[in-house]
Amino acid sequence: MTPPEPFLGDTVHTPVRHHILSVLVENKAGVLARIAGMFARRGFNIYSLAVAPAESDARFSRVTIVVDAESAPLEQIVGQLDKLVNVVAITDLSPQDALERELLLATVPVDDASRGRLLDLAAGAGASIVDVDGAALTVMLAGTPGACDALERSLESFPDVELHRTGRVALPRLGRTATHEE
Repeated sequence: MTPPEPFLGDTVHTPVRHHILSVLVENKAGVLARIAGMFARRGFNIYSLAVAPAESDARFSRVTIVVDAESAPLEQIVGQLDKLVNVVAITDLSPQDALERELLLATVPVDDASRGRLLDLAAGAGASIVDVDGAALTVMLAGTPGACDALERSLESFPDVELHRTGRVALPRLGRTATHEE
């Protein structure tokens, strides 16, 4: 089985142009399925998707969707999302106006010789060790997609790493305005 391609967090240097959409939706059953179904029916590609309750109001959830703008014009994606009945607001966050973060967790098998190297690598990346046993360490990094990419590349030198990334979450930087809002 071929491993999936890694998510390319630094979109400035990639040939694919990404957009970050922050979508406020009603927190109801089936809303995420309708959003995903809309993307599938239209052939739009989703690079990353993260969902959580919005602020302290359990009536709404915030969906952060990183979309491939090459698969369809942004206006078409936003227009189709806006037609969904449970969508309350859509904001297009440009990379320079967005504060983006992602979570990476990796369990790395280590022996006495590699333990120190992993600890140094984690410290250099700003990662934390969140679980330890005699044969492995679990590393956590909450950072920019680029920082997560760099740590993931560094961990490739260790065998049998079990790694998971959440995908991006993003909010507008303070004092900046969104580039598009419905």
